[in-house]
Amino acid sequence: MVAAAANAAPHIPVLLRPLLDAVAPVSGVWVDGTFGAGGYARGLVEAGADRVIGIDRDPLALDMAREWIADFDGRIELAQGTFSEMDDIAGDLVDGIVLDLGVSSMQLDLAERGFSFMRDGPLDMRMSQDGPSAADLVNEAPEEELADILYHYGEERASRRIARQITKTRTTDPFKTTAQLAETIEKCLPRAKPGQSHPATRSFQAIRIAVNDEFGQLAEGLDAAERALRPGGKLAVVTFHSLEDRVVKRFLQLAASTGGGGSRYAPEPDAHTPRFDLTPRRAIGPDEDELAQNPRARSARLRVATRTEAPAEVTDRSKLGLPAPAFRG
Repeated sequence: MVAAAANAAPHIPVLLRPLLDAVAPVSGVWVDGTFGAGGYARGLVEAGADRVIGIDRDPLALDMAREWIADFDGRIELAQGTFSEMDDIAGDLVDGIVLDLGVSSMQLDLAERGFSFMRDGPLDMRMSQDGPSAADLVNEAPEEELADILYHYGEERASRRIARQITKTRTTDPFKTTAQLAETIEKCLPRAKPGQSHPATRSFQAIRIAVNDEFGQLAEGLDAAERALRPGGKLAVVTFHSLEDRVVKRFLQLAASTGGGGSRYAPEPDAHTPRFDLTPRRAIGPDEDELAQNPRARSARLRVATRTEAPAEVTDRSKLGLPAPAFRG
């Protein structure tokens, strides 16, 4: 039943055509670090990749993929895990890596996964289906921590008002469903005007990010991608909101820097060889044709970089603009 529901609303790979154009020619071994419904992996194989290693922490995504990857004659392999482990999972250096950040439409469409306020279901949101859930967070996190999560991860200006109402409600009626949480948030905010997003949008995003430690995973995953890519290998990252894009942009700027840039008032930093070349330097967005076919692409941004021969380094997280720490349960 779950598989049937997911298959009824197939995932549309966002920015797939410009991604393939930006990394062309496609060949060798690639990693799809956020496999989902497999749209990027399919596209890479069809564009010329010899083999794609599909990684996902969601066991449901991998179970569904086993029904169709046989059609690709062994050119798509599956591995359960997080993309922060991709260098260990891949084993050898690879020719390219694709990351599609955030929650997939497949997960949003399944009410029982608890990601969406549009479909009532258990308040879960766990991509890996283990560890503390969204219900654990909203029922157990101190009010101040909850407010910080809503503000830093969702950029929700009414974070303190919402956190106060959540902590007040949970004392007599613990949160169990997405509808219950969405209704509580709606009571704290003005009614949405036509064309505006649902009042719970930012809060649900923030809670999902905290439950899955998405920014911690992103920082570790970008370092893992640097370690996993051979010289000349391509890294392509698709983001869906400004917080993610900011982290990816800063990582690539740091990794592509040669150092230098000192002034007469400050010593010049040690010069070093860039670990990535930015090609192109600016993010790529959707064109009008893609927006007409897939409105989900509206906020998507693609950044592409090419690995150099410089040794991999561990990025200083304090320079990435990461939001506040995630909920630990």
